[in-house]
Amino acid sequence: MTASDSSTDRRQRLKAKREAALHRPVLARHSEGFTGRWSRRQWAHASLFATLGLLVAAIVPGFGPTSNVQPLHAQRASLALSLPPLPLARLRGHSGDSWQIVRVERGQTLGAVFEDLDLPASTMHRILDAAGGDKAVLTRLKPGTELAFDLPANGELRTFRYDRDDSHRVELALSGDKVTENVIVRPTEMRTVVISGKVGKSLFRSARKLGLTGSNINTLTDEIFKYDIDFNEDVGANDRFSVVVEQTWREGELLRTGPVLAATFTTGGKLHTGFRFERDGKSEYFTGDGRPLKKSFIRMPIPYARLTSNFGTRHHPVLGRTRMHKGVDYAARTGTPIMAAGDARVKSAGWMGGYGNAVVLDHGRGYSTLYGHMSRIGKIRPGQRIAQGTVIGYVGSTGMSTGPHLHYEFRVNGVHRNPLSITMPPPEPLSGAALAQFRAQTSVALARIQKVENIIYADAGEASPAVAQAKKPAKTKA
Repeated sequence: MTASDSSTDRRQRLKAKREAALHRPVLARHSEGFTGRWSRRQWAHASLFATLGLLVAAIVPGFGPTSNVQPLHAQRASLALSLPPLPLARLRGHSGDSWQIVRVERGQTLGAVFEDLDLPASTMHRILDAAGGDKAVLTRLKPGTELAFDLPANGELRTFRYDRDDSHRVELALSGDKVTENVIVRPTEMRTVVISGKVGKSLFRSARKLGLTGSNINTLTDEIFKYDIDFNEDVGANDRFSVVVEQTWREGELLRTGPVLAATFTTGGKLHTGFRFERDGKSEYFTGDGRPLKKSFIRMPIPYARLTSNFGTRHHPVLGRTRMHKGVDYAARTGTPIMAAGDARVKSAGWMGGYGNAVVLDHGRGYSTLYGHMSRIGKIRPGQRIAQGTVIGYVGSTGMSTGPHLHYEFRVNGVHRNPLSITMPPPEPLSGAALAQFRAQTSVALARIQKVENIIYADAGEASPAVAQAKKPAKTKA
């Protein structure tokens, strides 16, 4: 075999292998994913799906609602609308559209209010000069006082408004150098109302929610019922109270609530009552039969003090010998306030030898008290009438004393008695014309309370039997 034949034979074999490779079937290998080359079948499938997609995209929009088809070039029109007048009309002097209301905060002055509104001090002085007799109302502003300023767009004060009292509103109109005053009468109405409810989780919260003021609640707990009810231990959620008060209303707005005129408190099934009555020019609270609720004397002139020496014979710590101790000693820090044990007239106030700085009070009917060793005496003077609880001095260690304390003596017709064991004299009840007047007031107050409680507690079947029972003695004695 020649070399040319061998070369020809080799080309023939290579051509045969190439033809066999081109016509060999390709098997898809799904487990290995796409190999980078498509078979003829895959190309055919891709062409078929592409054709179907184009047909669907062309046919489907033809089945949509014809109402949604918008013209390519919609016609538009513009209309001229009239607008409301602008606030700039204020510049032309139109009033009533530029009032600014200011409520005075604690510690705020009229000058500070004017400064906050960028008003000159000269304008404020013109207002004060025009106010005349009301000047004190504006210079001694109380928290919550309402002031009104009519300020147009140019920022100059046109009208200033304030309340002279509950029934009169004053408007001061400024025009150039002239100030014109206009007084508006605003009638007020006094209503006597009964506020009744149950203690619930908190007496203070329940009473405030019903409309009683903090001062009203303090009157109940610290003045009327403090001798008979322990509000920390004795009061339960179902205990109830009723309070008669006077309220001042104006134009449908509650301005203020007055002091407690009458009150009832039922706790543990027992009814307690208290009625406000003025005796000798002084308002006090009395029981239904006319006896004062306030005790004649308090046992301790210093609350929460520590008793260090009793009444009787003892070894004197300064003199060093045994002698009679004619009072009791209460240890307290220097400067602790000392209160008057009862209503009294100041008999003496000053230095008293071994007592140091001391005060003697005359309570009438032969009763007197002495308070010794004070660091200083309070703002009292001999001959002055003072009320129970008035601060008459402060704890000290003046005179014959070994440390800060109060020496307290109680005397009856000049004879020393033990303040801790003596039976305190009961307060004087009402009598004569005062008692008759008190009973008339009491019957009206009880009738109001009974009517309200019968309505409120009717569903519970209570119908205020306790109040009705408390009312009977007043009826039989009247």
